[in-house]
Amino acid sequence: MTTLACRGYGNRFLTCSSLPSGHTGCRGTVLSNFLAQMAIQEEKFVSKEEYEAVVKKLEEEKAAHAQTKGLLAKETEKLQFALGEVEVLSKQLEREKQAFEKALSSVKNKVLTESTKKDKLITKCNEIESHIIKQEDILNGKENEIKELQNVISHQKQIFRHQISDFRIQKQQENYMAQVLDRKQKKAGGLLSTRGFKGLGDK
Repeated sequence: MTTLACRGYGNRFLTCSSLPSGHTGCRGTVLSNFLAQMAIQEEKFVSKEEYEAVVKKLEEEKAAHAQTKGLLAKETEKLQFALGEVEVLSKQLEREKQAFEKALSSVKNKVLTESTKKDKLITKCNEIESHIIKQEDILNGKENEIKELQNVISHQKQIFRHQISDFRIQKQQENYMAQVLDRKQKKAGGLLSTRGFKGLGDK
């Protein structure tokens, strides 16, 4: 009688029964092949710690995604407010331009007939022009602000698209790892059942 030594892999252990010396080589070859297959399965095994780390990372990315979405909503609200201000200022500027053109036309006619009032009227025109310039400066500032907000929103949209893409990839990886883990657990359960029946048969 020849006894084969017991070997273990991780949390799985193999017990070898005694065989006649004439069958030692055959049984040893079967055992070697089985152990090689177990080693390959061990390399593909995903640990609980790795799985939990992936789940934690996914939760963090979900939180970052929600934060980015909230920021995008705030920036969009700012843009809408700025657009409303620009619309009001544009209408006001248009009215003032029309009033200025009308006043200027009236002034020119009066200058021809009322030279004594010329200086006062010119001063008034200058004041109106100065006011219009100020309004145009305000309008230009608002337009620049809108451009900046549009750039911010564009950047946030890019980040949002990247996070959506990363989230989908992460979800696919998570599903894949869950499937692999489930297959491994089922396979491990099958191996344990096979060993149990085999042990009963040897007895």
